[in-house]
Amino acid sequence: TLPKSDLVPDRATGGLPRVALRCPDHEACRVLLDRAGIPIAAPSANISGRPSPTTAEDVYNDMNGRISYILDAGPCTIGVESTVVEVHDDKVIILRPGGITKAQLECVVSTVEYDTALVNATTKPKAPGMKYTHYAPDAPMTVVVGSPEAIACTFKELSEGIEGPIGCLVSRETYDLIKGNTDFMCYCFGHHGDALALGHDFYKSLLHFNENHVTLILAEGVDDDGFGVAIMNRMEKASSHHIIYK
Repeated sequence: TLPKSDLVPDRATGGLPRVALRCPDHEACRVLLDRAGIPIAAPSANISGRPSPTTAEDVYNDMNGRISYILDAGPCTIGVESTVVEVHDDKVIILRPGGITKAQLECVVSTVEYDTALVNATTKPKAPGMKYTHYAPDAPMTVVVGSPEAIACTFKELSEGIEGPIGCLVSRETYDLIKGNTDFMCYCFGHHGDALALGHDFYKSLLHFNENHVTLILAEGVDDDGFGVAIMNRMEKASSHHIIYK
C-alpha cells in the first residue's frame, strides 16, 4: 500500500488514506487489464466472511445472481490470497502474508517486518481479510500441528462424543492412520508438512466440508515458516485461533 493521491477516489480505498496496488502474475489478469485500458478496482469474488474461491465453480456457487459474468482462467495456482505490504521509505511491512514470502521480499528490500496485528489479536488489522471470521467455514474448526501419529491421536480424542460427520483435512501419512474411522470424512492435501499442497487445497477443502454439512472440522497444520506463515495465518482465522501444537 502507498499514500493515495487525489486521482484515486475515496470509494476505491474505503475512505482510507492509502491505496493498495495489485500486481497480478496470471496472464489472464494481465490481458484483462490491458484490454480495459483503465485502472480496475474490484472486491473479492466471494461473499464477505466465507472461504475464498479457488475455482470458477466456487465463484458461481457464492455469487450467482449477484454478478453478470465470470472470467474462468482455471483453478488458482497458489490457493491463498496475495501478500499485502505497506511501504515506508526503505522498510516494508507485511500486512497479510501470502504467496510471496518474507524471505523473498528480503532479497530486494533491506528491512522487512510483520505487522503487529499478525501477532497481536488486540491490534486492528490494516489489510483485507485479516478479521478472525473472514475465512471461517460453517462448522467449528480445530487445527493440530505435530507428527502424523500425534495428529491422528488428537483427532481421535477431539472426535469423541461428536455426532454427525467430521471433516478431516490431512496429509496422506495421517490419512493412513485414521482411514478406518467411519465418522471421518477425509480430504487429503498431499504429504505431511507440504505447505504448498496444503495452501492449494485449503479453501477448496473448507467449501467441500460446507457442502457436505460436517459438524466439526479437524485440520492438520504445518510449520509456521516460509509459505507456512500464510497457511497458518489462514488456518488461525478459519479456526478462530483453535490451534493445538503437539
